[in-house]
Amino acid sequence: MKHRRPTVADLLSMKGTRQLTMLRVVTLDEAEAAEEAGIDLVSVPPALLGPEFREAAPSVFAFPGLEYGDYVTAEEYLRAAFQAMRTGGDAVYCAAGLSTVRRLREEGIPVCGHVGLIPSKATWTGGFRAVGKTAESALEVWRQVKALEEAGAFAAEIEVVPAEVATAISRRTSLLTLSMGAGTGCDAQYLFAEDVLGQNRGHYPRHAKVYRDFAAEFDRLQQERVAAFREYAEDVRSGAYPEKAHLVGIAPAEVEDFLEKIDAQE
Repeated sequence: MKHRRPTVADLLSMKGTRQLTMLRVVTLDEAEAAEEAGIDLVSVPPALLGPEFREAAPSVFAFPGLEYGDYVTAEEYLRAAFQAMRTGGDAVYCAAGLSTVRRLREEGIPVCGHVGLIPSKATWTGGFRAVGKTAESALEVWRQVKALEEAGAFAAEIEVVPAEVATAISRRTSLLTLSMGAGTGCDAQYLFAEDVLGQNRGHYPRHAKVYRDFAAEFDRLQQERVAAFREYAEDVRSGAYPEKAHLVGIAPAEVEDFLEKIDAQE
């Protein structure tokens, strides 16, 4: 039985009551699996949204990501946000400045901001490393959360921040807090589906937990793909393919009649 898709108000009413689950999904198969597994929230590329997405995942709350740099002005963000909401999004992820967050909120668009390690702005915090490991840097994360709150955001992703810091912040803000490597004191745990499924062949973030080994399965499938192609090529060269079963039949009399007709035209 499908559940009703939660609203922003529903999510905020659950703050502090239980840990929500969140995944980054990029395919309809992943979205459908998230739905069937009972995942609460998903982050998605805007291009994934549409009728097929909502058919696959009718009850998950979806955050289409308005990727930083793809849009420049507040009006561009606003136009993209309206499009995302029309095609099945429930809120938008936005790492743009506070003036853009305010503009979106003024038009009633639910916004999720981002604090801590922000990949698109990591140069300001020393690269891809933890943020908030000193009292002063932790205070800056807190200031950023409060600024998002005042700008009208309803949620914030807190990425790679010490659990003690994230917990203290989550308890002191009205925002729904999404932990990516920031401990259980936030309102939701957030991982990428590709990490959960073990699709990467390279580095995994410290906060990631791998539950399956899809990379090995992909390697096995690739070997099977090569073997199948090789067998096909050998069959073509040997004449084993195509067989009679692969061909369209025709009555001998029709063939004879056809040959007589084309011979008569030469």
